[in-house]
Amino acid sequence: MTFKISIHPSNHSFETKPEETVLEAALEHGYTLPYSCRNGACGVCKGKILQGTVDHGEHQAYALSDAEKADGLALFCCAKARSDLVIESHEVTTGEEIQVKTLPCRVQKMEKLSDDVMALYLKLPANERLQFLAGQYIDILQKDGKPRSFSLANAPHDDEFLQLHVRNIAGGTFTQHVFNEMKERDILRIKGPLGTFFLREDSDKPIIFIASGTGFAPIKAIIEHALHIGIKRPMHFYWGVRKQADLYMLQQAKTWEQNGIKFTPVISDEAWSGRTGFVHQAVVEDYADLSGHHVYACGAPVVVEAAHRDLTGKCRLPNEAFFSDAFTFVAKS
Repeated sequence: MTFKISIHPSNHSFETKPEETVLEAALEHGYTLPYSCRNGACGVCKGKILQGTVDHGEHQAYALSDAEKADGLALFCCAKARSDLVIESHEVTTGEEIQVKTLPCRVQKMEKLSDDVMALYLKLPANERLQFLAGQYIDILQKDGKPRSFSLANAPHDDEFLQLHVRNIAGGTFTQHVFNEMKERDILRIKGPLGTFFLREDSDKPIIFIASGTGFAPIKAIIEHALHIGIKRPMHFYWGVRKQADLYMLQQAKTWEQNGIKFTPVISDEAWSGRTGFVHQAVVEDYADLSGHHVYACGAPVVVEAAHRDLTGKCRLPNEAFFSDAFTFVAKS
């Protein structure tokens, strides 16, 4: 048995099972309602039931009073449909609409993806969840006062842990700490989500993704999100690295190919049977006219800047159709 939930004023609708919360079902179908704690304590997800009935579930009384229930309000992170519903709730579509938080987190797992790339899996406190858009980043707050910024490599629907891809950079204080001193169960402080590098879902234009090195991380999040919500726009992913060993999640990218996403790895400093040279140049060679496309580029500043210059100049890409996130690092002082 399933129930239909319609969102007002967007008129989006989706199906839910009796055991799912309204929020869980909405997220599963790609509709992002406001939320924070996801356990009935903060009230951020509060909205109105215009039609139908719900089981309000377990929640804190201060987050939803009996008087508010009588007025038709519910906490969508706890409420479960008991009939077809029409709800009133704002849908989150831009980074400015998401609350930026400063939170502690625990290093749940460290996984070496290559000789110089470490995946960190961060666990937030039990009563906290971080709402974010695929492609955004967080700052890791350090005692020296200089935040270290890392893109989230996981999509919002897969948010049990926050996943970061950290490259071991010579002179990078934090990255040296990650590879030489950090241990599982260490505690970090983070701030986020931040940034405007996320998928513009209100378009049907084909997409070109360009990543250099660990710029793969936010592209991974965006592609996984796009596949999860069933976006059918043509997508082509270019991943530029120095040597083959730097394609640290090659199998993951090949899996996306099975879902219709083109994948072109480009090697700059090593001979091999595939494409060689600069990653943005491979795009220029393949697409003479990008006037009807969107491009998402992430990685080293020199790569992002070169891609912007050549794609808007040579390939007729409109400036407003180029979305980017250029990585920088904080050196030892």
